[in-house]
Amino acid sequence: MRLSVAKNLGWKLGSLIVAILLWVAMSSEPEVVTTHVAPVIYQNLPSGFMIGGTPPDTVRLELSGPASELTPAALDPMNVKFDLTSAAVPAERTLTVSNNDILLPRGVSFLRAVPSQVQVRLARLATKEVPVTVQFQGELPAGYRLGASSAIPEKLQIAGSDARVAAILDVKTEKIDLSMAQKTPEFRVNAFVEDPQVHFTASPSVTVKVAIEPLRN
Repeated sequence: MRLSVAKNLGWKLGSLIVAILLWVAMSSEPEVVTTHVAPVIYQNLPSGFMIGGTPPDTVRLELSGPASELTPAALDPMNVKFDLTSAAVPAERTLTVSNNDILLPRGVSFLRAVPSQVQVRLARLATKEVPVTVQFQGELPAGYRLGASSAIPEKLQIAGSDARVAAILDVKTEKIDLSMAQKTPEFRVNAFVEDPQVHFTASPSVTVKVAIEPLRN
C-alpha cells in the first residue's frame, strides 16, 4: 500500500500544485461588471398553441465575474430560455428573468435584466382556407374590356392565432398590369395576407388567367 502511494506521489503532487496555481490565478483575477444583449428563446410550447403579438426577442443582462469569463466570445452563446410547458389555456403570461433561465459561464453571477419581465400572449393556433382576390392596375387599350379572370388555386390556406385568422376574409394578389394583359393571358404572381401575424401554410404563388374582350358596338 505504501509503495502504491509513493509510486504515484509525484503525479499527485504535480496535479495539486497545478490546481493551486489555477486557484491563485483565478482568485487574483479582477472582478468586472458588464452587460450582454441575450436572445430570448421560448421553448416547449404545447401543441396547438402559438405566441401571439411580438414579444421581446432580446433582453439586456447585467453580469459580474472574472474578466476572462465576460469577454464577447465567452458571452456570445448565452441566451435566456423560458419554458412554456405549463401553458394550458390562451392567456397573457408574465415571465420573470432569473438565473434559472440562463446558462452562466463559470464564476459569473447574474445581477439583473432589462426588462426584468417579459409578457407573452399565448393563443390557439388556427388554420382556414380563404379565397384569392385578383388585383389589377393600369388601363386596357381603347376598345377593349376586362372579361373573366380567375386564380389557380382559387383558395389558399392561412394560419395564425384563432382571432386573427377569423378576421381574414380573403387574400390578395400582387397587382397585374392591364397594359400587359393583351400580350399574355396568364400571369404568375404571389398572393399576400394583410395581417403580418398571419402566414401561409404553403407557397403563396398563384396563376391568374385573364380574358380581354373587344367592346361591342
